[in-house]
Amino acid sequence: MTWDAIVVGAGVIGLTSAIVLAEGGLRVAVWTRDPTGRTTSAVAGGLWWPYRIEPEEQVTTWSVRTLHTLTALARRPAETGVRQVEGVQAGIGTGDLGPWAAAVPGLRQGRPDELPDGFAVGLRARVPLVDMPAYLGYLRRRLTAAGGRVEERAVTSLAEAGRAAPLVVNCTGLGARELVPDTEVHPVQGQLVVVENPGVTEWLVAADPHSPDTLYALPQPYGLVLGGTARENAWSLEPDPATAEAIVARCARVHPQVAHARVLAHRVGLRPARSRVRLEREELPGGGACVHNYGHGGAGVTVAWGCAEEAFRLLIGR
Repeated sequence: MTWDAIVVGAGVIGLTSAIVLAEGGLRVAVWTRDPTGRTTSAVAGGLWWPYRIEPEEQVTTWSVRTLHTLTALARRPAETGVRQVEGVQAGIGTGDLGPWAAAVPGLRQGRPDELPDGFAVGLRARVPLVDMPAYLGYLRRRLTAAGGRVEERAVTSLAEAGRAAPLVVNCTGLGARELVPDTEVHPVQGQLVVVENPGVTEWLVAADPHSPDTLYALPQPYGLVLGGTARENAWSLEPDPATAEAIVARCARVHPQVAHARVLAHRVGLRPARSRVRLEREELPGGGACVHNYGHGGAGVTVAWGCAEEAFRLLIGR
């Protein structure tokens, strides 16, 4: 089959970009080195919330557009894996947020009795919480329904993709470090622990963007996701037992019942961080066009639809 576009990478950014292209009328193939279930996206916590991502003005546009799409998908949670869930972002006030906050319905300052122990301030909101394995499966099915295909194959250069199709979207995340090459892309390691949910129904996040340790508890259908870490330039994908113990201890200070919850899984992912997202077009040798769409850090699910739509506009000139 002759393709109009090749998307390189099958995480949430790549699959979403491919869907926008395919539903826009292009014949699209996704080339991926790793199966979708082994991408960083598959182990993400899945909460919609702009986190450690720049530049602010574009992030506002991308994240608000994605919020609208995920909110619509949350009307069909069994199909899409997306739910609307109440929760608390602890330790911050509305003045600590970017302009995107104005688009979140019902976002408000939490009352003292609505905040976890140890926090004097916090925000309450009802936002999308995404079961990432289920959601990635939904994206694969949606892409197939639009005529797209996912092929497992390693890509040695963007020019290789450019020989297969006149249009290329580079959604390789951390892989862009070698493929482009772009040494500004670097890992921010995140470790989490999944436990049997002892009855937690709301999400909780308390994340200092300058600290390597974070605190979050995200109720997912498959268990309660406890986190976490944000360690710059750490490359290991092996869970560290001491780190896992510290994560559970931090979360138990807020939800004491998790201290004795049965552990279901340990997970580690490498967020593809960059000083700012790279979303721009360049010409490939031989006359093809490539749009780079990578460097989203831990906010890929938060900005995926907005970035995919901008990538589409850059690619076809609309």
